[in-house]
Amino acid sequence: MIELDIVKNDDMEMLLKDISHLYGYDFTQYSKASLKRRLNRICMLDKFTSFAELRYRLIHDGAYLSRFIEEITVNVTEMFRDPHFYATLRHHILPVLRTYPFIRIWVAGCSTGEEAYSLAILLKETDLFDKTLIYATDINPSVLEKASKGIFPLNQMKQYSRNYILSGGKRDFSSYYMSMYDVVKFNSDLSSKMIFSTHNLVSDSSFNEFQLILCRNVLIYFDKDLQNKVFKLFDDSLQPFGFLALGAKETLRFSNVEHRYKQWNEDKIWKKIS
Repeated sequence: MIELDIVKNDDMEMLLKDISHLYGYDFTQYSKASLKRRLNRICMLDKFTSFAELRYRLIHDGAYLSRFIEEITVNVTEMFRDPHFYATLRHHILPVLRTYPFIRIWVAGCSTGEEAYSLAILLKETDLFDKTLIYATDINPSVLEKASKGIFPLNQMKQYSRNYILSGGKRDFSSYYMSMYDVVKFNSDLSSKMIFSTHNLVSDSSFNEFQLILCRNVLIYFDKDLQNKVFKLFDDSLQPFGFLALGAKETLRFSNVEHRYKQWNEDKIWKKIS
């Protein structure tokens, strides 16, 4: 599939300002290279012959916004992604959180929910599930709707099961879901401790105090100024001595809040120390 290149930088800036003004979604500090690729992709997928057509559709058809956001935001995830990270949660971080009378975890940029369900399984297996709430948020309402249903493609279960075992899982992974033709539905009790809600990391404020925040492989699409803004949001939302988990290519180093954290290990987990 050959991608078009009909998006110019000046046109992109103009469109992003339109979206911010009309709908309140601010993408102006997202990585320009990533945005340009995705704008070209949506023009190709939806058969816009010019960038002006895309802009006209967005300005005059508010219903098209959800489709636009679904393509612009990145929704690549899997259960127990980076198994060593989940092994660290299982063996080192969750035992610390066990000392709290109640645990609140924020999965920021949860996409279709694989990470939230992975956490729920970990919490079940470490006997922390009943005293924990998982807040799973994303900017995209359509992916949150998918996440809340706990339905995933059957053909992904082999990889998810392998990840689960590598992360330290001891049970039969299939005991957590029921197969239905070409999809599986995860047990409804896993989502009983999840709260799914839209939240815009760019413009929304802190909404609770958490002992653990996961925002993995989201910030790589933000520029440096926006990353600092989000780190401030996380810092405002994280309890002292709580933990912040980032993706493999993300770091608190050189950020405005770095001095308030100590890196736990190579898994990109930081502990708030002040």
